Amino acid sequence: MTVVERLYRAFAARDVAELLAVLHPDFVGRVSAGMPLGVGGVHHGPEAMLRDCWGVIYGELDTCPQPDEYLWSGSDRVVVLGHYRGAARRTGESHDAVFAHALRLKDGLIVELVQITDTARWHAALAEEHGAGEAVNKTRP
Repeated sequence: MTVVERLYRAFAARDVAELLAVLHPDFVGRVSAGMPLGVGGVHHGPEAMLRDCWGVIYGELDTCPQPDEYLWSGSDRVVVLGHYRGAARRTGESHDAVFAHALRLKDGLIVELVQITDTARWHAALAEEHGAGEAVNKTRP
């Protein structure tokens, strides 16, 4: 099993230790601008990605990236195509958003993840929780 496959299995299992095990210490996560809850932007380091992005999102949505296809470009680059599927925790509103993850590997670990996703689908799943007229892309302190 590749480190990339381990990443998606760790997401599915909600295995924080395994997520940390597959991320390089110099990891950088680049999350789509416009993501809800202020998680869009650049996150430096595995712990920052877990705390400031994935932890925030998974606190509000029971969702998981489900890969459909792995497109390798050499031994250290892969684009993963798939869907985030799940539901908002408080409302039960379903969530289904396509994604492309561009991953770069270094020393056998994932050193970069660039996320491209349909952010409108994320906002739609959270709309009832935050009120239809309220902006949900809050600035984090």
